[in-house]
Amino acid sequence: MARDYYETLGVSREATPEEIQQAYRKLARRYHPDVNKDPAAEERFKEINDAYQVLSDPKTRGRYDRFGPDFRRIPEDYEARMTAGVGAGFGGAGAGRGGSGQRVRVTPGFEAGFGGGGGFEDLFGDLFGAGRGARGATGPIPGADQEAELELSVEEAYRGGRRQVTLAGLEGARGYTVTIPPGVVDGQRIRLAGQGGRGSGDGPAGDLYLRVRIAPHPRYRVSGRDIHLTVAVSPWEAALGATVPVATPGGEVKVHVPAGSSSGRRLRLRGEGMPNPRGSPADLYAEVSVMVPAKLTDRERELFAELAAISTFDPRT
Repeated sequence: MARDYYETLGVSREATPEEIQQAYRKLARRYHPDVNKDPAAEERFKEINDAYQVLSDPKTRGRYDRFGPDFRRIPEDYEARMTAGVGAGFGGAGAGRGGSGQRVRVTPGFEAGFGGGGGFEDLFGDLFGAGRGARGATGPIPGADQEAELELSVEEAYRGGRRQVTLAGLEGARGYTVTIPPGVVDGQRIRLAGQGGRGSGDGPAGDLYLRVRIAPHPRYRVSGRDIHLTVAVSPWEAALGATVPVATPGGEVKVHVPAGSSSGRRLRLRGEGMPNPRGSPADLYAEVSVMVPAKLTDRERELFAELAAISTFDPRT
């Protein structure tokens, strides 16, 4: 766990800039490698430099006070992103919704670099002359991984395929080619290697992860890899039994409705759910919903009246 910068310099969180500078001068003289030959002194000196570099700059200090040790992972336009949102669509450039209506929402990521130095080089020179610099002390810094939210329809998640995704970032919109595996599920992450936060110096870039969110669908509900839907049947189909067509993300299938089915009965179709790259496809569950005509013809009314007169069925017993 990263050490608290205020603790590193031995000052309170309410310390003035002058107090922070005085504390740094004292500690820097004590732990400078040219003065202190203890093997641990150099590492301690680096910690002191890092702490002073952050706390000596009012803007960087403010971000550290608000976001804590991970403040470098929060882009400086965080507030604007949270207010306006960041979107993108498939098959089109620019942020916002694309032609197909999908969107990509970016969560806070990492921007390499340490912000302003607060005159560190000048202060360092006052203390020790033209010696080693603090900026070079930390070495290359790898970029952090970033994450964005990728919203897909049930059909897109079922089929998979290649998609063009545009993300808006600190340096403008950028396009990515994303391969979506068939049967991707809600919460699954798709990794784009080397497409995350930039590294500092010779540090490698981090990875970009697209976390899948399956959008609500008017017909389908996905639970894990199972797909749930409602199949509407007529009263006579429910009573007599029937084979009815049902549209699924993979195409139309035939569902056998057993005689005597009531609303709420679940019919299982094995292997008709989401594809599973590591095994057999999941299942589809069709829930029966008996639909009654809103308006009857004269003949239909006669038949229903005749049925009511001769039937002994009582659904309330």
